[in-house]
Amino acid sequence: MAAAAMPLAELEQWLQARLDQHPATTSLPMLDGYVAAIVAGPASMSPLDWICPLLAIDADAFNHGGTPEFAAFSAVALRHNEISRILSTTPNQFAPMHRRQPNGVVDPRPWCQGFYAAMRLRLSAWAPLLDASNVNHRLLLPILLHCRDDQAGPLLGPPRTGRETRASLRNAHLDIPAAVEAMRQYWMPIRYARAR
Repeated sequence: MAAAAMPLAELEQWLQARLDQHPATTSLPMLDGYVAAIVAGPASMSPLDWICPLLAIDADAFNHGGTPEFAAFSAVALRHNEISRILSTTPNQFAPMHRRQPNGVVDPRPWCQGFYAAMRLRLSAWAPLLDASNVNHRLLLPILLHCRDDQAGPLLGPPRTGRETRASLRNAHLDIPAAVEAMRQYWMPIRYARAR
């Protein structure tokens, strides 16, 4: 599969050229967040169930090597395997692909929106962590703080005003790598019990 994989920079251009097809992600940071949610999430999924909406491709694309669709699929599969390997062997080295703004500030919003897009594939499976009364709900906060709902409003509602809130939002992305690994650990007993 590695020989057929599209380079990541080319994959981002390919996604941008497919906007009219409505892929679930439109940039590398979004794609990376989406794949991270698949790896760390509550349920194993068939690649067809998550890669097809991710790239806006038909399932038949998996049957035809040598096409741009197959090369894009291969690139996504490689990134999935890489994130899985890192989280399994050296979780402290997991680093989301965040973009930087021109002033150098990290912009975690696209990555977080990609993560949330993958969650929405099986939102009911994520229900325990979406329950604010669950102590582990905090694992999603550094991600969901940066997400928008369908009306383009803050997913968690309007943030509180004040200096502390601005500082929390500005630095929340620093907690994302540890949160993703903690979610992976949280879901592991459930995920593998379902797979049996």
